[in-house]
Amino acid sequence: MTEQPDNVDAVVPPASRRKLLERVDLPAYTLLFPLLAALAVGVSLYTFGVLGVVSASAILIGAVLAAVHHAEVVAHRVGEPFGTLILAIAVTVIEVSLIVSLMLSESGEASTLARDTVFAAIMIILNGIVGLCLMAGGLRHGEQRFTLRGVSAMLAVLTALVVLSLVLPNYVTSVAGPIYAPVQLIFVAVVSLFLYLMFVLVQTVRHRDYFLPDQDLLPDILPEPPTRATAATALIFLAVALVGVVLLAEGLSPAVERAVSNAGLPLAVVGIVIAALVLAPESLAAYRAAKRNRLQTSLNLALGSALASIGLTIPSVAVVSLMLDLPLALGIGAKSITLLILTLFTITLSLGTGRTTILGGAVHLVIFAAYLFTTIVP
Repeated sequence: MTEQPDNVDAVVPPASRRKLLERVDLPAYTLLFPLLAALAVGVSLYTFGVLGVVSASAILIGAVLAAVHHAEVVAHRVGEPFGTLILAIAVTVIEVSLIVSLMLSESGEASTLARDTVFAAIMIILNGIVGLCLMAGGLRHGEQRFTLRGVSAMLAVLTALVVLSLVLPNYVTSVAGPIYAPVQLIFVAVVSLFLYLMFVLVQTVRHRDYFLPDQDLLPDILPEPPTRATAATALIFLAVALVGVVLLAEGLSPAVERAVSNAGLPLAVVGIVIAALVLAPESLAAYRAAKRNRLQTSLNLALGSALASIGLTIPSVAVVSLMLDLPLALGIGAKSITLLILTLFTITLSLGTGRTTILGGAVHLVIFAAYLFTTIVP
């Protein structure tokens, strides 16, 4: 007898007349590529010349697609907003591990690594991912709607986190340069973690309805929630796939760095490429949700990952910096501040009415293009 999930009503309301498709399954490629990614990392496949780099890149793409599918399976089982929260936190925890491991290296750029990574992630998420989702959803469905209260709450927390972490260090006077004094760094780390935990509490307990899609906006045909065993398997392979994606991205970074250098581009492009690879699972999941007219889920993924990227990354690297006495420069430059202000102002306007069209997507994609262009041509 097929096991019936105990939360069907939470996913598909009893009063709804929507049809159910067959259960979500796990295609063979979603199980194969995470294992291949782990194997590729274990044997350092990317060190075997050009063929090894090409093979590792292909496995990386497959692992990204597998991670997206597993995340969607888990999200179907647990419902919103817990499903999107799982992917955001999983990716961010692994991203933090990667940053900390690189901070412990002897690289001369380690002091600005956290700052550059977080800023790149913010620009990719708020302009690249959100812009692509609004454009894709608008092209297919015209005007899309979402729950304004939840998005407004996420933007309020995100604005505070970004300014405290990346802008304020430029204007404190206790230490010269874009650097916090130890006591200031502890304060920012504590309040960043506090704000993120408060957001999680509001999203999952106190005001969970703010982050749920309007039932009238859901598609007429919904997939039936997966069984508990299927969801558990998906969660395990999601973790394997995410670890494989990040470690393969780290292993491929020297090859990417050589390619960027040979092309005469700034080394900052390497950070953007690696950040894009790490964020790829969330990006594809958000894009697919927007195309299915589930913009609320798409924005939960995008903005939630941005919040997690700052709220978890900054406290983690701050602790490592203080414990190991490593330099940590968090303040961004004038050009980056200008792009950040433009991004926050624009996204507040484009998501300020609860309705979106392709115009908002076009604006954010142009800002993202400007960010990429000024990074390549500073």
